[in-house]
Amino acid sequence: MSEQHGSIHWSELMTRDAAKARAFFAKVAGWNIQEMQMGDGPPYLVCMQGEKPVAGIMNMEGPQFDGTPAMWMTYIAVDDVDKACETVSAEGGTVVQPCFDVEGVGRIAMIQDPNGAMVGIMTPAARPEE
Repeated sequence: MSEQHGSIHWSELMTRDAAKARAFFAKVAGWNIQEMQMGDGPPYLVCMQGEKPVAGIMNMEGPQFDGTPAMWMTYIAVDDVDKACETVSAEGGTVVQPCFDVEGVGRIAMIQDPNGAMVGIMTPAARPEE
């Protein structure tokens, strides 16, 4: 994961069958996939390449996902996601899901570029010193 402004920070598979995706990508990509509990819902799956987290898999549950196809979602790191959302609107894009915080992960928004392509933007949470 990179935290530099403008870099691809994370990729996440949004699916309705996380168990099937887990088995598939463990075989295809050789990932060791670990569970991370996120509140009351199903666990979030973190795909590891050795000791490095490289992607995530989330199960789409609930009415907010009605009509949403399974897909890979890309997240771009930005220094200030709130300010970036202002720029999105000013430049003809659309803020689809306003900024929200995910503890330990960062501040995230979902946007569409002027052509309608969806992408996530995020200001990653500070990492503890290693």
